[in-house]
Amino acid sequence: MILKIGENIKRLRKANGMTQEQLGELLCVSSAAVSKWESGDTYPDITMLFPLAHLFEISVDELMGYDAARTEAEIGGAINDYNLLCLKGRFGEASELIRKARTDYPNDYRIMHYYMWELAGGSADNDPAVLNNHSDEFLQICDCILGGCTDEYIRLEALTMKAKLLHAKGSTKEALELLRGFPTWYQSSGQKTEQLFPKDSAEFRYWVQKNLYELADFAADKAVKAVFFDNSMPIGEKVDRIESIGDALSELGEKTNEAVFAVIAKSLFGRLANDLTYRGGNVKDIIRTREKNLQAVKTITEKTKEDIVLFDVYKEAHGTDNLLTWTVECLRAVAGNPQSRISSNLDYIALLDKYAAEI
Repeated sequence: MILKIGENIKRLRKANGMTQEQLGELLCVSSAAVSKWESGDTYPDITMLFPLAHLFEISVDELMGYDAARTEAEIGGAINDYNLLCLKGRFGEASELIRKARTDYPNDYRIMHYYMWELAGGSADNDPAVLNNHSDEFLQICDCILGGCTDEYIRLEALTMKAKLLHAKGSTKEALELLRGFPTWYQSSGQKTEQLFPKDSAEFRYWVQKNLYELADFAADKAVKAVFFDNSMPIGEKVDRIESIGDALSELGEKTNEAVFAVIAKSLFGRLANDLTYRGGNVKDIIRTREKNLQAVKTITEKTKEDIVLFDVYKEAHGTDNLLTWTVECLRAVAGNPQSRISSNLDYIALLDKYAAEI
């Protein structure tokens, strides 16, 4: 937010037919001080804001040029742009944007949240050295959020950062104790929403199905991690085991026509393809598993036309009416990232073109 107090004082002074000397006399300051305010060289002392606002018969916000609606739109736009840049793999630009937003909107809790986790390197695999290096700044942000923010998600993320900082300093026992205060799986918002309604109601069935889809997606992600990060297995064996599970579930989905199996396959093959892409996987494995992921995405996209619950799940998660379109666009952005192992790979690009043509 850019303060426009200087130009507002000048505009209001002239509108009231005053000279700089006359305004200075009314406020018991020099005409030179008024001149510096109007030129933007200095700002009025905070004790001058109310007398100035009273004199011109406006609010302090108006005097400072603060437009709440415009500022809210700017903050929302900055957050959207940041997330989009991250999605496209343009991490340097994203980092620069959120750092500038932190300077422009230092008191906004959402900006604090994104800025803090950007500096931390994301929500997982954080480098303890980075956390310790920014410890004082992060603790200050966390205390600010916990002292005034009412958004429960942002508050929980601030507590998460406090736990990470404790762990980075070697106080893992205290970190785990702090995290034990978080809701369990059975106390999640989805579970509690489901329990609002009687079991023979349409609302209950809606929420049960929604929770099923979301938990299936989540569980498939965990299933891949449980195998992929098992250091006792060579990577080829990991891929075979995960892929065989995904193939069996995809086949079951075809036999039963149950959307939940497509949800699991999408998440499982997507997670596997991502880990292979960024953790040293074979390019052929990446392309093969990504194609299975895209096939599951296509199946889900088709089912969303008739399954309103499935539609709502992905609409809320990604803000799109067409999951296949969204997925292909994201993967194309990643394929253009030089850090990706499949950057500009012709077979991979052909795969994306194939599914783009089916949209």
